Amino acid sequence: MKRLYIIIVILIISICLWAQPFELDNNVFNPSGVPSFSFSQPRFMDIDSDGDYDFWLGNTNRAPLYIQNNGSATNPAFSPGLDLLSSISYLAAEVSVSADMNGDGILDLVTGGFTGLHLFLNSGTNASPVFTESGGYFSGLNTVMNPVPDVADVDNDGDLDLVVGFSEDGRVNVYFNSGTAVSGQFSEDNCLLLADIGLYAYPIFCDFDLDGKQDIFCGRDSYGFVYFQNTGTATNPVWEENNALFAGLGMSTYWNSPDLVDLNGDGQLDLVYGTASGPLQYYVNNGTAQNPAWQQNTTLFGGVLDVGGASNPVFYDFDGDGDYDIISGSQMGDIKFYRNTGTPYSPAWQADNAFFASIDHSIYSAVAVGDVDADGFPDVIVGDLNGGLYFHHNTGTGLIEQTGVLPAVSVGGWSCPRLVDMDFDGDLDLVVGNEAGNIFYYQNNGTPVSPSWQVVNGFFGTIDVGSDCVPTFGDLDADGDLDMVTGNLFGEVQCFLRQRQIWEENNVLFNGIETDQNATPALVDLDHDGDLDLVLGDYDGTFKFFRNLKYSGAVLNPPLNPSAEINNEIMVLWDNPTTGSTSPFEHYNIYLDEVFCGSTNDNFWIFSGLETNVTYLVSITAQYIAGESMPVTMEVIILGNEDPVLKPYTLTNFPNPFNPSTQIQFSLSKAEDVSLTIHNIKGQLVKTMYLGKAESGMHTLTWNGKDESGNLCAGGVYFYKLQTKDSVLVKKMLMLK
Repeated sequence: MKRLYIIIVILIISICLWAQPFELDNNVFNPSGVPSFSFSQPRFMDIDSDGDYDFWLGNTNRAPLYIQNNGSATNPAFSPGLDLLSSISYLAAEVSVSADMNGDGILDLVTGGFTGLHLFLNSGTNASPVFTESGGYFSGLNTVMNPVPDVADVDNDGDLDLVVGFSEDGRVNVYFNSGTAVSGQFSEDNCLLLADIGLYAYPIFCDFDLDGKQDIFCGRDSYGFVYFQNTGTATNPVWEENNALFAGLGMSTYWNSPDLVDLNGDGQLDLVYGTASGPLQYYVNNGTAQNPAWQQNTTLFGGVLDVGGASNPVFYDFDGDGDYDIISGSQMGDIKFYRNTGTPYSPAWQADNAFFASIDHSIYSAVAVGDVDADGFPDVIVGDLNGGLYFHHNTGTGLIEQTGVLPAVSVGGWSCPRLVDMDFDGDLDLVVGNEAGNIFYYQNNGTPVSPSWQVVNGFFGTIDVGSDCVPTFGDLDADGDLDMVTGNLFGEVQCFLRQRQIWEENNVLFNGIETDQNATPALVDLDHDGDLDLVLGDYDGTFKFFRNLKYSGAVLNPPLNPSAEINNEIMVLWDNPTTGSTSPFEHYNIYLDEVFCGSTNDNFWIFSGLETNVTYLVSITAQYIAGESMPVTMEVIILGNEDPVLKPYTLTNFPNPFNPSTQIQFSLSKAEDVSLTIHNIKGQLVKTMYLGKAESGMHTLTWNGKDESGNLCAGGVYFYKLQTKDSVLVKKMLMLK
């Protein structure tokens, strides 16, 4: 009985060691909170009847998503709401608009999709809708596949009329309702062909010129927009093309699907439109209806990372600044690069694709990154839809394709390479996934300088993940070897733990995590807290971040109360950090004049051979799995054979560089009047942090990056100055943006 008890305990402990809950955090790759879907189509309406504009976000991969306004009518803030249309097939609804189609005062749904036009009547409420299709409602119309509808009362007869854009020929038809507000009737006999604007017309009704009559505004598959102004009467509309009011808009995007809506409450209609690549574009009208002045707003829907389709990410410190950058394949075959301009703990992304512009292979590219020749520059291996592998040598100034470096790889289509030291021998091995769902291993039997890859048959056993296999590797169970996570065509994420040289599937660790078509996983400690997080790319071209909650780098407490003693040597002592750090403690790090001296698990460090009458800066940090704490510091000086004493003051800050806050620490050997101020690079006062009498000992203040008025300062160099009656000390720090 005792043995059974012990076995159970061991099993429970072993499970807990790698049980790692993952939490979706969209802010890492999409600070706006609004998803980016391929061929996005926003349509605005006060869907939940709370007095502000929400919208349906249409796309090609799923039924439109309800995006709820959690802000106000003048200051909107959008985020995905309940999935109200989950029961509706995306084949019936690539785009949707809300309207009361049966006169009961409740918003129904008109949709267009692959199967044509559809009406879904709402038997619930606006806040809690229940949609049921009203079959055959538009059966009298020949709208073929993927029609784009909108509704409005264009002839002022009290019922809703219909405008439809056509996918194959670019026609825009207006269908006048010959029925009633309760029971609409639409037919080809009561139809007006407005225009043919090219393939894929995306029309909406609007009263842009605020004259009480319905105009028609159209996007299309080519650049720009077409605006038809109603120059007739409220009962007899006449539409005439007038594109001058929207000149220059939508000229850098494709498949523009617009809506016009007053999002800032100034009485003028602003422009929001979706694109083929997905991210929503937002232009505010700061002029008038007759003379609009368009200004782009990149904040409300901005910041989303989207490669344009089929994202396939790997993470590597490509620019050598100590944090992970993103290198991703894409649907069109381009390699996308996003430089991490944040910190190892808090990433921020800036697109910078120029270095990879020379790469041009087939579509659906995948990329592996690593220094395969040990010259200090990361090289690139690219796979593509054709199944080939292409080696690009990094010269330090660019990438040059070279043949004869890679082995004779034949994996069929959809080659997805990864570089990883699978056998821990110091050189990079090559793993390749393929279209059939298989994984191939090429072991590097050469050296870190001169690779020689040879296939190892059967290394992954009989693993078959379906179609379009994308592998990634990391030690998930902390047993010292590399485990594998894969994605496939169907958006599934599968985990295989390596146990005694055998790959065993684990269905628990990533249970419930999936994405849209073509899941492409990457394991990376993106928040620098000591555990592996999960990033998923997919067919939409965006990235999803699942934070591993095993550890957290949010709280890393430093050592306390440093002091010094002398007995022919200098002994520095300190107290343990306060409890509450959210990562396991490893050891203390010791620095002398900012030079690393060593690590210890004791609460003291002895310095020998220090010179007399020389001031030394001593810093001690606590090292956790999640990273290093801020330092505690003091300056000591040996005066002949006397005891070391604290200088009148010390001054330091951590972290440095920082974004947007840093802790400034100063110490005093006696109580005295001091001022601590922050100045910009021109010497101008930015912030007074402390002014008055301060007691002896250590003082810590936090600067949140804001000036005296509470405004966030721009990134750049700043100086912080500590001044006493007799002395002034100035240090430099760098705020990142």
